[in-house]
Amino acid sequence: MAPWSTTRNAAGIGATALATALLISACGGGSTTTANPSSGGAAGGVSLVHPGKLTTCTNIPYEPFQFNQGGKVVGFDVDMVDLAAKKLGVTQDIVDIDFAAIKSGAALNARKCDVAAAGMTITDERKKNIDFSIPYFDATQALMAKKGSGVTSLDDVKAKGLKLGAQASTTGLDYVKGKGFDPVEFADSPKELLGLQTGQVDVIVQDLPVVLTWLKKPDIGAKFEQVANLDTGEQYGIGMKKGNTALAKVINDAITTAKSDGTYAAIYKKWFGTEPKTS
Repeated sequence: MAPWSTTRNAAGIGATALATALLISACGGGSTTTANPSSGGAAGGVSLVHPGKLTTCTNIPYEPFQFNQGGKVVGFDVDMVDLAAKKLGVTQDIVDIDFAAIKSGAALNARKCDVAAAGMTITDERKKNIDFSIPYFDATQALMAKKGSGVTSLDDVKAKGLKLGAQASTTGLDYVKGKGFDPVEFADSPKELLGLQTGQVDVIVQDLPVVLTWLKKPDIGAKFEQVANLDTGEQYGIGMKKGNTALAKVINDAITTAKSDGTYAAIYKKWFGTEPKTS
């Protein structure tokens, strides 16, 4: 990921993935239909869960990547998937679902969606369950705490005996566990932030863009601050069901074209307020 890095991701898959898949199958809702070009499907022979729609699984809110605004879901990831939808000649339809079901591949395998775009870091573990597009965002983690905490690193958190919080099923959680921490886990990013605000934890680890977006809100910025940057070297990818090469080609072409014609830079600046770094 470029200036900022974001990474939610990687936890046990095995039994959890199986349970999630069964849950999805049980409470799935209406039936889905496979689209093809002759029945109103997308261009290029791409098969879609719903004809005329590129269905995206995500986990809301995860601002600025995907969140509700003015009655619709918007964000950086939404705009990126829209590029692929445009190439296919369809519209994007967004499904809000638990992140564990996304990263495990359960939602894609249960045909709840065609793609998964949820600020999702590409990892070897996840590649066992889903295919990824080429990277579209460079990600990094950050620590957030009360102003005046004196914390500037994970070492400080440990030395001061502070409680650390992390979002469940994310790479941020995995990263701090790998550093010897046993953090309090929160189901989603809003609950994680609330945990910090209410004193359940003293410090939280979260994707940098998410932290910076939170701190733009006056009530949060007045009391809290980013205290450290953790360069984890992560990259986000758009997930697809394994073997869906036709759709992968369309998405990769959309990302490549956007990066070469200036569209990507415009979308990036729209959501992050700065130009993406160039390698």
